[in-house]
Amino acid sequence: MTARTAPGPADHRRDHGPVAVALAALGTTLGWSESLAGLPGLAPSLPSLERTNFRGRTVSLRGGAGVALGAVAAGLATGRAGAPAALAAAAGGVAGLVDDLDAGAHDGEEPAKGLRGHLGALAAGRVTTGVVKIAVIGAGALAAGTMLARTRARPGTRTTGLVADAATSAVLIASWANLHNLLDLRPGRALKTACLTVSPLLVDPRPLSSTSRALAAGVVGAATAALPEDLMEDTMLGDTGANAIGALAGTAVAAHPSRVARTAAAAAGVALVLASERISFTRVIASTPVLAAVDALGRRE
Repeated sequence: MTARTAPGPADHRRDHGPVAVALAALGTTLGWSESLAGLPGLAPSLPSLERTNFRGRTVSLRGGAGVALGAVAAGLATGRAGAPAALAAAAGGVAGLVDDLDAGAHDGEEPAKGLRGHLGALAAGRVTTGVVKIAVIGAGALAAGTMLARTRARPGTRTTGLVADAATSAVLIASWANLHNLLDLRPGRALKTACLTVSPLLVDPRPLSSTSRALAAGVVGAATAALPEDLMEDTMLGDTGANAIGALAGTAVAAHPSRVARTAAAAAGVALVLASERISFTRVIASTPVLAAVDALGRRE
């Protein structure tokens, strides 16, 4: 069984460039975040977007909603090749929004924490919002990974090769969505991580890397729009924004033509998610001078 051929040069030329994608993501993120700022006065019956952050300050989840929509816009602005990114970012954003709005209300007296906690709750017969999030993000990542694998497939590609490619991309996207959520414990941390991890893609000049390059620009655009208010602790990403920007960053890497890079990124994502069950990223960052300096850069004291 074979898959369809990869797109030719003409297909890549139909995609939009990095600058256009970055501007689309930036504009959408800013526009929606600012629009949602006035929502409580217009529709007071809607669930509140206000939350208390780690320092006890009141912040708004509108920043995360803006980032999620900006991430989807980045995928759409990239053209046909960006459809997997739009799908993955939308799945991450929707799943995160469910978790943010529920805030553990349906998780019982002892809310589940971490991957182990949610899977343990499921084994005990409880479906937490975290389990729903895992399922939705996983489904979105699998669909996006399958689309990417089919796009890359050459004539004569075996089904086993197609499945392996799709699975690798799915794991990459899902793990990165989760990882960015795990990192979103301090202002700006997840957004900085997203920008730093996709930065190598921005300078890859190869034509086959055009989709990765455009999606990476979308990550930077959305993050640039949200970072000032996130650092000033006026807004926060929440699961909505962190999962979406992580899924977009993951899809940018998953769209890269290098199988080695995709596999390494997937392995790193899984390893870090599993490591988070035993170690505190915040403690590791605080104990590493370079990481601590980057983490604190621009943050309100």
